[in-house]
Amino acid sequence: MKRRTLPAAAAFAATAALLLTACGGGDEKPEADDKIAGAEQGDKKSASPSATPSKADGRPKIELPPDDKLVFVPEKTGHAVKDAVLADNAERMRASDAAITGKDPKYVALNFYNSGRALEAAAKWVEGFKTAGLTVTGTVRFHDRNVTLNKDGSASLTYCADESKGSTKKIKTGKVDTSPPNKDSYVFYNTRLEKNSDGVWQTTRIISSRGAAQCQP
Repeated sequence: MKRRTLPAAAAFAATAALLLTACGGGDEKPEADDKIAGAEQGDKKSASPSATPSKADGRPKIELPPDDKLVFVPEKTGHAVKDAVLADNAERMRASDAAITGKDPKYVALNFYNSGRALEAAAKWVEGFKTAGLTVTGTVRFHDRNVTLNKDGSASLTYCADESKGSTKKIKTGKVDTSPPNKDSYVFYNTRLEKNSDGVWQTTRIISSRGAAQCQP
């Protein structure tokens, strides 16, 4: 099944936003107050909406529907900093699904784990699903997750997504897209993360390549 395929118009808008993340120089910094339009922000440490309650450590608690499962391989490497990058990337991906499925209606978690152009791309991607009247279901496996710590203090993370056991679902009818998996069910991601003042590794840029050869089974 093809998890994240959108109708042409919605896909075009989302893809256009995603491609913006590839532009600009390597030293560009995200804007400090860059947030998704429509999300209620206020003070960074203020309480989150009830749909996304805060954990004891101040991070938003992300909840997903029972039929939506994300698997991350590896979860840890044994290197403290790299493990923190992997953990916050996993939360970013879960935040995206929480926004798509309506479990994070105000995009609190999405704002928490993204900034700059990656935040813009994430917002466009989520809105594409809403415009199309779709949500997500099934299992997606993120694997071959490799972290490189850069001299400027940022981190680069590449990984593959196997969406062959995930799909889209129409919100109104509950009908699941049962199209057989194809090469576009496998996606390669190249991301940049920067650690903010609260110690969160936020994704600031993301480039994806659907159908990438290195992610095919």
